[in-house]
Amino acid sequence: MKRKQIFLLAAAMAVAGLAVWAVVKNDQLPVMNRVNPLLQPYETPYEIPPFDQIMVEDYIPALKEGIDIQRQEIKDIVSNSEKPTFANTILALDRSGELVEKTMMLFSALDEAMSSPELVDVAADVYAMYQQWGDEMSMNPELFKRVKYLYEQRDSMDLTVPQRRLIESTYKDFTRNGALLDAASQGSLKRLNADLTDMYLKYNKNLLNATNQFYVTVDDSSRLAGIPAANVAAAAEEAVARGLGEGKWVFTLHAPSRLPLLQYAADRELRRQVYEGYTSLASTGEFDNSDIINRIVKARVAKAHLLGFKSYADYATDNVMAKTVDNAENLLMQIWRPAVARVREEVAEMQAVADQEGAGITIAPWDYYYYAEKVRRKKYALDEDELRQYFAVDSVVKGAFTLAKILYNVEFTPMPDAPVYHPDVKVYDMKDASTGEHIAVFMTDYFPRSSKRQGAWMSEFKGSYVADDGSAVRPIVYNVGNFSMPTADTPALLTLDEVATLFHEFGHGLHGMLTRAEYKGQAGTNVDRDFVELPSQINEHWAVEPELLKQYARHWKTGEVIPDGLIEKLQAAGHHNQGFMTTELAGAALLDLAWGKIEDYTDTIDVMAFERSVADRLGMPAEVQFRYRSPYFKHVFGSDGYASGYYTYLWAEVLDTDGFELFKEKGIFDHATAQAFRKNVLEAGGSEDPMELYVQFRGHRPTPDALLRHRGLK
Repeated sequence: MKRKQIFLLAAAMAVAGLAVWAVVKNDQLPVMNRVNPLLQPYETPYEIPPFDQIMVEDYIPALKEGIDIQRQEIKDIVSNSEKPTFANTILALDRSGELVEKTMMLFSALDEAMSSPELVDVAADVYAMYQQWGDEMSMNPELFKRVKYLYEQRDSMDLTVPQRRLIESTYKDFTRNGALLDAASQGSLKRLNADLTDMYLKYNKNLLNATNQFYVTVDDSSRLAGIPAANVAAAAEEAVARGLGEGKWVFTLHAPSRLPLLQYAADRELRRQVYEGYTSLASTGEFDNSDIINRIVKARVAKAHLLGFKSYADYATDNVMAKTVDNAENLLMQIWRPAVARVREEVAEMQAVADQEGAGITIAPWDYYYYAEKVRRKKYALDEDELRQYFAVDSVVKGAFTLAKILYNVEFTPMPDAPVYHPDVKVYDMKDASTGEHIAVFMTDYFPRSSKRQGAWMSEFKGSYVADDGSAVRPIVYNVGNFSMPTADTPALLTLDEVATLFHEFGHGLHGMLTRAEYKGQAGTNVDRDFVELPSQINEHWAVEPELLKQYARHWKTGEVIPDGLIEKLQAAGHHNQGFMTTELAGAALLDLAWGKIEDYTDTIDVMAFERSVADRLGMPAEVQFRYRSPYFKHVFGSDGYASGYYTYLWAEVLDTDGFELFKEKGIFDHATAQAFRKNVLEAGGSEDPMELYVQFRGHRPTPDALLRHRGLK
């Protein structure tokens, strides 16, 4: 989620994926006689990108011109005869590169959400150019000299807290990007960065292709027993879309297709096929990522050594809240041990159900979702398919908007005529509910397609800052998901996990939209990586609170408000399956750190054997797998973004569970508590130390106790 000023994230952002969707075909406009829309101010409401005007050919010329402009801006900073000041160096740097930022925000956004084979080569060229420019800037000795001067003089300067922090973070980012290295070492670092950029592109290409290649076709309706009707209908529509005709059903590895099958399908062999298809994704054949993983690990080890760190994990944790790998790992192990103990209890319960039914099986990984659902129905009489009838996607969006209005006094007005890059996208004008002041543009894109990568995320088409004249430049923020699709007979009915995900990404969105930080490099989600998940994860808590459920959860057919009895069952089952969920999450985080802790790369690593060694060392239960295995662990190997940083979800959960306990104590809609959270977290961004901001909101430093209580592990 984190997006710092462009030049400091050249490596991290040169990761997005395969290609950008060409919203205008080459033959629709005469190329020679048109103006590149990226080189002009957008004549659209709130400067939303005019997606329908942008052609494939526009990106590289715009990026080249943006780099030329920013190169001159940097030259102006460096050649300034006055001694360095915050304004003439740090602020000027923060304001530079507007066209580069504008182009890359659009390119990387559409690259993730839409892909086209025609633009694979363009993507490679764009990211390579962007990476090279990032290296050139971060290794500019004269520019660094001015930054270093300010860093060394900061104690004697009259600085605000955000100004001092921006000087310190800018200096840190320069040093982490090679500013202190000699020329030869800088050359080596540039080559490593270029190699990593190329490998991330190939990893992501393999992953997308492998995901789209795998599917299971069912031609016997008896094999569909147990699967909810809406998911069966979606599978039938998928078969027709693939040209297989009527009377067949196709299940893919996209979560809305895969997870309901694993949870409900009575056909154990069908569950095994889909489960093993997912857990072996991109690990064999044409799209095997094993070699690329080895090359990435080797390059990261070399990069860490060049920059003076023992391992990449040491490098990755050095500039965030955790500070050290040991601190991150120690937290994970405090969570891991009770989670594994709970898994043993959960498996025993599931095995008992299977035995009572005469299934004649021993619980295997592809049985976990299925029998966990049976246990939930038996213990709590809660049927998630019944629950989904109250979670039509539009109702859940209304719930998220209602929460934002109650807590932060903002409202969302649809903009039906706003430009969009796909018909599924919806656009809203976020305003202050009292004054009508425009705060941000919010866009949503919630349904899967073959051109979109898996998962859910938030980012921006336009950032926020305070301009030199004192006016506020407000952001354009978007959420992307891969939720259950509507069918011919039903709207999109979300699972409980999808509801939580929608609230999660909306929490990130609020972080980006409500920011009031003065500087680009500190606005919105430009915070320490292990702090960025606090706003998203705390927002999830309200999704299942009875007071909010009664305001948004309505049956899609009858309009009936979710009944109290169903809410009581939902609350009673709140800790159900938390052993499994926590173990697969903590396990993936520990696997990520294990890759990052490699200090010397000598021989080729057998990826599957490495994973087994980590699982054995941890005592991973046989019935549970890492949430993501290495060949499809995009957080870790598809970019630098969360490499040796997947632990941050649990690190931030320590904060969010402790923070939400204050809301529970004061009242979940308490105005004063909401305003304290808005001021110290959502508005502040990265303008102060994250722990200090948290303590200003909460009143104390957190411990893992609240997390363990929330997950029912203590």
